[in-house]
Amino acid sequence: QVQLVESGGGLVQPGGSLRLSCAASGSIFSINHMGWYRQAPGKERELVAVITSGGTTNYADSMKDRFTISGGNAKNTVYLQMNSLKPEDTAVYYCKISLNGPAPNTYWGQGTQVTVSS
Repeated sequence: QVQLVESGGGLVQPGGSLRLSCAASGSIFSINHMGWYRQAPGKERELVAVITSGGTTNYADSMKDRFTISGGNAKNTVYLQMNSLKPEDTAVYYCKISLNGPAPNTYWGQGTQVTVSS
């Protein structure tokens, strides 16, 4: 079993920044990748960014110039630095970890609320 704990969400004004953290614990033997997803009210959950254990990153096109993902292997922690935040970035942000090996090998955090508003 694997547990993910997210932190760093909150209320920020447009143009501001936030840094999300996600710490994984439990039966973690080999990480394939970790990532961040988000879900706004009335919308489907969408990819924000992922990072592999080797450090390769992938971003949603609308966020790659403003968000930076880091970590992903050392200390089983992943971060998301979000800059130039916009009201449309308001959502619940979820951390996900995918492990190498047989299922179950994908786990989600409980989510952290990010609200961008003046």
